[in-house]
Order: sequence, then structure tokens, then C-alpha cells
Amino acid sequence: MPLTALRRLRPARRRALTGAVAGLVAAGLLLWWLLPLEDTRPSGSVTFSTGARTGVYERYGNLLKAAMARDLPEVDVRLDGSEGSLDNVKRVATGKADFTIAAADAVAKYRIDQRAGADQLRGCARLYDDYMQLVVPRSSDVDSVADLRGKRVAVGGRASGVRLVADRILRAAGLDIDKDVDAVGIGIDTMPTALEAGQIDAFFWSGGLPTTHVRKLSEKVPIR
Repeated sequence: MPLTALRRLRPARRRALTGAVAGLVAAGLLLWWLLPLEDTRPSGSVTFSTGARTGVYERYGNLLKAAMARDLPEVDVRLDGSEGSLDNVKRVATGKADFTIAAADAVAKYRIDQRAGADQLRGCARLYDDYMQLVVPRSSDVDSVADLRGKRVAVGGRASGVRLVADRILRAAGLDIDKDVDAVGIGIDTMPTALEAGQIDAFFWSGGLPTTHVRKLSEKVPIR
């Protein structure tokens, strides 16, 4: 359940936006954060930490940047790619980014671990549900997570939400991500290509619907 995280929140304004934030989460939150108390045109720059290349977070960032360029030409939205949710949360918490999208699991873990700047994080809106999928070739002998033992499995980058959840799923099946599988640390942007090329045996995919990359892979390679 991705959330938009923002640092240095202004409580009074946050309450004012509560009713509309679900529908206007990107533009609304940015406007709220940039606009000063007096009536002046917002200007300056903000950094949005996105995610893997061609992933939904990057697409979200590009759409936001285009919308802001049209509606607030004096505001520069800078997009920074990242490994994913865990990386995004850390960047916002430590001041390297102003806002981001991250899986709720990643935000919760960062706060539970009491890492630097954790008390500065705020979840502003639930955007959509993430679905975790385990994808294998149709001819694979993998019928359950436990069957991944000894397999080459793409689990996402070290600082990605995909890896965070994949690790939990593997542990629930009695597997250690570092010992029982050949964990391949690539992002969701390259997993389908790697499976098609026979470089991996399976991959964990996390994202909202529709999962375009998985659908496109299924049009070229029999998968399940």
C-alpha cells in the first residue's frame, strides 16, 4: 500500500488538505508544501525520489513533473531514480529528497528500526494496492515458494521494497534469501528480460495493476 512521504510537514495545512489528499495527492501535497502563508506565486525546486527505470514510480514522477511545469512553471521538480521503496524512505528521512512514493511496509520497517530521521516521516495518502507475484516459465518445476531452493531468483535491489517482501515470503517458506536461493539483485525493470534470456529461473514482482511488464513478457514467453 504505497504512501507518499513528505518531510517537514506543516500540521495546520495538513489538516486543511485531509479531505482532498486522496484525489490530489501529488499536486495537492506539493502545492501545500511550497505555498507560503502570504499570497505569492510559488517558486523554487523540490526533489522527488522515484524508483527503478521504467517502473511505476518513475512514471508517476514524470507525470508529476509535466503537470507542475504546466501549472507552476516557476517550480522545478527534480526527479532522482532509486533502488525502490527502502531507498526512497531513507532519502526523504535524511533530507536527500523532499517527497516520494514508498510501500507502507518499507515506511513501517524504517520507523520500527528507528533509523535516522524516522520521526520526520509522515504518510499522507494511500495511493494503490501493491500485488506481489512470483513469476516462472510455464515449463518450470517450481510449484511453490519452497521449490525455489537452489534456483536463481530475482529479488530486487538491496534497498527495494520488492526485496523486503520477497525476503519475508521466502522465510515463511523456510528459505534463507542469502543461503537457500541464488538471489539476483536486479530491479523490476530488468527482471522480465532476464527471465526471457534464461538468466534467472524466477522473479518476485511487486506493483499495482496492471502489471504491464509482466503482461508484455507473457506475450513473448509462456509464463505462470
